[in-house]
Amino acid sequence: MKRTMEISIMGQKFMIKSDSNDDYVVKVAKFVDQKINEVIQNTKSVASLNVAILAAMNIADEYFKFRSDRKDRFQKVEKKVEDLIELIDLQM
Repeated sequence: MKRTMEISIMGQKFMIKSDSNDDYVVKVAKFVDQKINEVIQNTKSVASLNVAILAAMNIADEYFKFRSDRKDRFQKVEKKVEDLIELIDLQM
């Protein structure tokens, strides 16, 4: 069941509806706010839209790098499992 709660990002209050628990929503909002603050500290841009877009780009970059790293790790584990199965088969 969706609940409405208030979060704050860039000092602005937002009312959002979510099925997630309150702690999770707050955690996500704080993460986004943190990323926006990082952009503000590292750029000269003061336009809210520019800051939000740059923060979104940084978050998307982290996400895609994470996905790629996870895929690479999974492939390495899969290869090791195949090698172990082959080694076991050779022992039989």
